[in-house]
Amino acid sequence: MRSVPAVSEWTPFIVIGIVTGSVYGICAMGLVLTYKTSGVFNISHGAVCAASAYAFFELRQERGLPWPVAAALVVLVFAPLAGLLLERLAVALSPVPTVYKIVGTVGLLVAIRSTISLIFTDQGKYFAPFLPRDTAFTVAQVGITVEQLIIAGIGVTSAVGLALFFKRTRLGLAMRGVVNDPQLLDMTGQAPARVRRSAWVIGSCFASVSGILFASTQAQLDVNVLTLLVVQAFGAATIGRFQSLPLAFVGGLVVGVAQKVGSKAVGTHEYFQGLDLAVPFIVLFIGLLVIPRHKLVEVGQVVKSVPAPAPLAIRTRTRLLAYAAGGAFILGIPHFGFVGTHLPAYNQALTQVILFVSLHLLVRTSGQISLCHFAFAAIGACGFAHMLGRGVPFGLAVLIGGLVCVVPALIIAVPAIRLSSLYLALATLGFGIFVAQYGYGKSFMFGFGALESGRPSGFDDDKKYYYLLLAFAVAAVALVLLLERSRMGRLLRGLSDSPTALVTLGLSVNVARVLVFCISGFLAGVSGALLASLFGSVNQDSFVYIQSLVALAVLAISGRRTITVAIVAPVLLYVVPNYISNPDANIALQISFGVIAIFTAINSQGAVQKLLATGAVKNAKRKAGPAGVRIALGERPRELSNA
Repeated sequence: MRSVPAVSEWTPFIVIGIVTGSVYGICAMGLVLTYKTSGVFNISHGAVCAASAYAFFELRQERGLPWPVAAALVVLVFAPLAGLLLERLAVALSPVPTVYKIVGTVGLLVAIRSTISLIFTDQGKYFAPFLPRDTAFTVAQVGITVEQLIIAGIGVTSAVGLALFFKRTRLGLAMRGVVNDPQLLDMTGQAPARVRRSAWVIGSCFASVSGILFASTQAQLDVNVLTLLVVQAFGAATIGRFQSLPLAFVGGLVVGVAQKVGSKAVGTHEYFQGLDLAVPFIVLFIGLLVIPRHKLVEVGQVVKSVPAPAPLAIRTRTRLLAYAAGGAFILGIPHFGFVGTHLPAYNQALTQVILFVSLHLLVRTSGQISLCHFAFAAIGACGFAHMLGRGVPFGLAVLIGGLVCVVPALIIAVPAIRLSSLYLALATLGFGIFVAQYGYGKSFMFGFGALESGRPSGFDDDKKYYYLLLAFAVAAVALVLLLERSRMGRLLRGLSDSPTALVTLGLSVNVARVLVFCISGFLAGVSGALLASLFGSVNQDSFVYIQSLVALAVLAISGRRTITVAIVAPVLLYVVPNYISNPDANIALQISFGVIAIFTAINSQGAVQKLLATGAVKNAKRKAGPAGVRIALGERPRELSNA
């Protein structure tokens, strides 16, 4: 008799887990499908889910359309159009290195998310469930609703249908070969472009369905929550090894059930609360460690990054004068009239100089990528604040704030030892969200209130503190420049260009990868510690996970040189918005960051220059053509006859 209550106690969580997991599985199948057919892993897949859910909300709850009509318009019109646009972006990103593919899709995520915020605001909205919630039958005294059956049925039908589609149809077979050899596919009579478009349309429809169903099960619209749906898809896709669509759906079920069952299991344990939300990251991280390396080879062609353009030949005297003028301007900033009350923004920007040069070292120099640098900054801020609370001197507390980030950086760097930039990006994004969802609310980090911090004695004045922060920023830039120009810097650039060549020469690639990640994490932690010192207290709102994505987009548009990045990126992200009083204009600025990051990624291999050069050649042929014909006919060109 005791077994029945035990079963009925867990059954509701299993049922909800299956329903939620079905949504995760649908989302993951769309993500894997587009990745398999284009070689571009769409980090912005969750933003497409969010856009579809908001479009459905606008049509149904704001415009009053019946839900079947609203669903048909979103899934069958909006989603296919989005898929066609995404396919064009994938084509533009296909000839660029993996790092820039990630930058491009992250830029798209930032642009879509900011556009949604501009139209609908960041505040959550009530999403009225539209499927019937009547009880269909009961299992172990738990009622199963019609809505739950429909959602699970959609998921199972989609998984089976896609499996049959890939095995039984000509288009499905073509999708399996379009990335590996599009020319051979073209010889069979199947147009590669049409195959890719079909895959992106189907993938976008799956994203649309998952976004609408997820919003319905949660009964709310929140752009951040819906964007996070892609992270749940990461865990599901890992079980499918980023290749198998049916296994991706099974992975969604595993993640969903593990989350809901885990929420009950850890609900009464303070330090385990929130761990259930981290299930997708845990599945992803374990998968990246245990799945054989040859099973996690990136889809698509391997592209070697073009070298940075050679610096302009500037006379030494002119360069020194420019440095002196720039240094004098930076030193005089606190005293300029246009600064005034905006000085705290400049101080905040100085703390982020360290974060951006650390990200630059990782991304530009070594060819690795991080989507969790603000998580490192949050860890550094908490370490710094806790040390201050225990009476540790300011300088030592800042150092400890950086050092505590070395351990998580070392752990996250483990996938970097054996995998490519793509899977490292997924691991870092998952880690950043894991820290935010699980760690921020714990007493060893921020807790549920503000964490007290402070400045060293004698630096209460913002002008004085500006110069102390400037000293930290200059030291960090000098350190990164020294690393880039040392033997290690040359090794990192070689790592970015050709890891295989380094291994052939007998050099240790793994040590270099881990070392640069730890250095970058340390500097990000120092940046977070200094940021925490600015305002006397700090809380989790200062380190929202999405800032890591925005930072990568801003890094991409801030130039290729360390000093340029150190100046331009913090100014764009912190100083410029401080001068804009209109909130909508600030959101529009975020959209521009995303759009320019997309363009920068596409142009990373000189696509615009190649296009212009091709156009110039065509124009030259058009001009020369008629003249050549006239000469062949014995007609002298006018400019020759007048000579």
